Amino acid sequence: MLTAEDEVVEIAQRLIQFDTSNYGDGSGPGEAAAASYCRDLLAEVGLNVTMLEPFPGRTSLVARLEGADPSRPALVIHGHTDVVPAAAEDWTHPPFSGEIVDGMVWGRGAVDMKGMDAIILSVVREFARTGRKPARPLIIAMFADEEAGGVQGSQWLADNMPQLFDGATQAISEVGGFSITVADQRVYLLQTAEKGLAWLCLIANGTAGHGSAINKDNPVTKLAGALTRIAEYEWPIELNSATFALLKGISELTGLPFNVANETDSAANTPAVREQIGALTAALGNAEKFVAATTRSNANPTGLAAGYKANVIPSQATATLDLRPLPGTAEQAKATLLELAGPGMYLDPIHEDIGLEAPIDTPFVADMIAAIQAADPGAIVLPYCLAAGTDNKALARIGIEGYGFSPLQLPPDLDFTGLFHGVDERVPIESLKFGTRVLRHLLQNC
Repeated sequence: MLTAEDEVVEIAQRLIQFDTSNYGDGSGPGEAAAASYCRDLLAEVGLNVTMLEPFPGRTSLVARLEGADPSRPALVIHGHTDVVPAAAEDWTHPPFSGEIVDGMVWGRGAVDMKGMDAIILSVVREFARTGRKPARPLIIAMFADEEAGGVQGSQWLADNMPQLFDGATQAISEVGGFSITVADQRVYLLQTAEKGLAWLCLIANGTAGHGSAINKDNPVTKLAGALTRIAEYEWPIELNSATFALLKGISELTGLPFNVANETDSAANTPAVREQIGALTAALGNAEKFVAATTRSNANPTGLAAGYKANVIPSQATATLDLRPLPGTAEQAKATLLELAGPGMYLDPIHEDIGLEAPIDTPFVADMIAAIQAADPGAIVLPYCLAAGTDNKALARIGIEGYGFSPLQLPPDLDFTGLFHGVDERVPIESLKFGTRVLRHLLQNC
């Protein structure tokens, strides 16, 4: 009998071979071909699939699988089929080849997130093919446009077709459940929160004039000063429940001090404790880059535009900012940016989305932990907050709590977090097979 482990690698390879690059401007090949492949895989085992293409090429799909107890709330398991672009000349192996080299599947999307898509599809196919039912009803979704904020994918579906998710209360998707090695111990990071996002245009107005004149109202100068202050600002430490629990767990595991009593303890911003937090995040190795940014809100200047001729002072200068506020702090963070920018500056939103914080001490989280430990006995599982965002933001609009749970057991020397949107993206074959075992266990027992 064919199992999920038997076909997960082939499905991952095939998905990677669809170039679904999302350039964020409406260009690119779109997700239609990859979505059709996913539809065919699900239809082959008897599932009815709803395909939606509200914008040309931006194709999403939704299907349902009956649970052993149909009266229970449904669980959404979702992925996205688009990827960020890849410059082939920078890669060791072609980014859309899906080649297997050194026991790994290579290609754009192997990590983010066609590998997890393959795990979802292979496990769901196994349930449907064998006639076994998951413990609760499942809603399977493959969204378009996640890499551009989900406006033409998950957000559109949540806003316009919420009935597709009727009965669902919880969801799982990407960027959680993967392993890192801390103090020679395998630790799995389960994502229970994610920061918000605000892509903003910072605008400085001034007085246009001749480039040879003295001008005390030059918008380029105003903007340059504002960006310097924003870049140099040290945001205060703010620990949500996920980050506090993670740091406490790492402290217990490593013996490093963490003198913070709870999430609201003001001691977190003393120099000594800030140093402790720096040491604890450093103990996470390559995952430090994922976690350090979740101890505070932060913003980065990402673009500049001003002027049209070398001898003309323009009347306006603009910059783009990528603000990532902690859950519940977006307005406060934007006010901080304006204060740093100074008088006469204002912010114009480009795209904004909410932060999320799902409960940690729940039976469902315990089920996810148990599923990992069934496949890796003795493993430590800790919550964490994602610095980026996922399609769980869209589902939160319709009352569905989202977690990051893409379970992968990884070799200690693989810089997994550095592969997200990076060059030579790849995932171990054995990690994909591990993921199928964990997801199967979860769906049978949650």
